[in-house]
Amino acid sequence: MYRIVEKTSLNPTVTKMVVEAPLVARKALPGQFVILRAGEDSERIPLTVADYDRAGGTVTVIFQVVGAGTMELNALKEGESLHDFVGPLGRASELDGLKKVCVVGGGVGCAIALPVAKALHEKGTEVHSVVGFRNQDLVILEDEFKACSDKFVLMSDDGSRGRKGLVTAALEELIQSGEQYDEVIAIGPLVMMKFVVAVTKKYNVKTVVSMNPIMIDGTGMCGGCRLTVGGKTKFACVDGPEFDGFEVDFDEAIHRGAMYKDFEGHAREAACHLLNQEVR
Repeated sequence: MYRIVEKTSLNPTVTKMVVEAPLVARKALPGQFVILRAGEDSERIPLTVADYDRAGGTVTVIFQVVGAGTMELNALKEGESLHDFVGPLGRASELDGLKKVCVVGGGVGCAIALPVAKALHEKGTEVHSVVGFRNQDLVILEDEFKACSDKFVLMSDDGSRGRKGLVTAALEELIQSGEQYDEVIAIGPLVMMKFVVAVTKKYNVKTVVSMNPIMIDGTGMCGGCRLTVGGKTKFACVDGPEFDGFEVDFDEAIHRGAMYKDFEGHAREAACHLLNQEVR
């Protein structure tokens, strides 16, 4: 069993959990993920490793409460244990040899972008971070990004925090101002990453995106996380989760990601009803 040693609410819908998992902590690297289950009969949930402490034997995950599985996970308290915590899975971020990088994060995707920015900073890379949220109530990890960024830009859709606008506008301004990046790393909603790539393609700036489609087994056997990359079928769990953004078929990925929305909505309603009964 994997004990929850810390649980923190980062905003009304995003939770941070520090989990006791020494074997995972020993080998985890930025860009990799774990698959966990809250209970024996729970849904398998893939979550990117947000941080790890090799000495303390803990792994940090950050998740958004959006469906039945994450609601059940969020119902657990400090001191309680997860049933499963498997990893590290996927390929680690390839960060060697980069001198100047812009990390672009959107929403809860910032939890995935942060360990990448930290690892780059520790390697001596010049890191520019552009992060965006819908409004000030949803901002997470601002101080952590500032600590590992040579330049930091915070955007919000409504202008309630940082600058008003989208991350794509801030990124294009940086490029147009003369900033020359070895690579842009974009992590966030599919639509956001699609339009980041649309910007960087204009300037021929290499762009890496982190894909997080539906996963089941995490070994490439089920095929649920398949993507089309460069005209070929790839599996995010074993070939990724990071891919060349210029080659990803985002329209296909967005379509596949929307296929289960109705099912998830019904499952969420059932979970709400069950949790309400337990509270009573």
